[in-house]
Amino acid sequence: MTITFAKRMDSLRASEIREILKITQREEVLSFAGGLPAPELFPVEELKEISVRVLEEMGKEALQYSTTEGYKPLREKIAERMNRKFKTTACADNILITCGSQQALDFSGKLFLDEGDLVLCESPTYLAAISALKAYGPRFVEVPTDDKGMIIEELEKILATQKGIKLIYVIPDFQNPTGKTWSLERRRDFMKLVQQYDIPVIEDNPYGELRFEGEILPSLQSMDRSGNVIFTSTFSKTFCPGLRIGWIAANAKFIEKYILIKQGADLCTSIRSQMEIATYMDVFDFEAHIEKIITVYRKRRDIMVEMLDKTMPQGVTFTHPQGGLFLWVELPKHIKAMELLQDCLKNNVAFVPGDSFFPNGGVKNTFRLNYSNMSEEKIIEGIQRLSEAIKKFRV
Repeated sequence: MTITFAKRMDSLRASEIREILKITQREEVLSFAGGLPAPELFPVEELKEISVRVLEEMGKEALQYSTTEGYKPLREKIAERMNRKFKTTACADNILITCGSQQALDFSGKLFLDEGDLVLCESPTYLAAISALKAYGPRFVEVPTDDKGMIIEELEKILATQKGIKLIYVIPDFQNPTGKTWSLERRRDFMKLVQQYDIPVIEDNPYGELRFEGEILPSLQSMDRSGNVIFTSTFSKTFCPGLRIGWIAANAKFIEKYILIKQGADLCTSIRSQMEIATYMDVFDFEAHIEKIITVYRKRRDIMVEMLDKTMPQGVTFTHPQGGLFLWVELPKHIKAMELLQDCLKNNVAFVPGDSFFPNGGVKNTFRLNYSNMSEEKIIEGIQRLSEAIKKFRV
């Protein structure tokens, strides 16, 4: 008997980021590659206290199976914070707890996509979202973007001419990989258009609370009048990724389907981790914790931007994010980011080449930098090494 795999396996490849991260585990490597939070900001001592409290006060429940929807006190807190910060009108019944927001993306593909369906996304877009959705066999249509988000005129052309569009995936706040944020006007124009065509939208928002200046903008879901915007987020960037707690916030017509999918996938997310986050919010100041993260990341962003301004040769451009974890670099056309990376790794500095962030490929001269995980001193040294490597490619 010959073993055969499902056809979907033909399109799955190892994550380029994960492969690069294997290299960057070496202590001597100055890595701007992963989207890792700063581990020194994890509230380790506080979580020791919380873990003991949860086990002492709710130990039997914390170690038992839970409902698929998730721990209700945590879902209530998530809904309250979403409504306060992103102007939504969610309640606990609109929330499904997931194993990180990556699971939410996988579930979305399972819910909406058949082989050959079209997914619209920003160009570029989040690499792991491409990987999650690709398993279900869709075709990706990249919508051109500028500094304010998806270009509405281009989106309108695609919606008017393409058949089989099943889903739109976007990251309006501090987008991964570019760090760009959609303007308020662009959000409104986008929602008017997608509601006209009645298409589901995944609004992925893992970074929205990490704003360094200005006010948090209303979410797309807050402008939704059709109940078609599905908001996904996570505690991985604002708290601790190791707890693996994310969520989906959506209209009941979608949440009911997501619950069925999760029941078939893993029954429920760790109830102990959910209880620990909810209890932490009761005992400690969660908003102060986020402000501490913002203060550190803002300084690291500032230093990286300053170093890029000082050291990059003419023809190299980069974004100036107002929050989040990333910025995006565009090289002169003749410099291939993958070739540059090979040279940089010899000098123990790493980044993620940009080609994999384009679902249909073909863009070789871009890359993503992360500033959250390296100290200020290492950012300075790493950008100097990067600049020296780029200058070697000048012709």
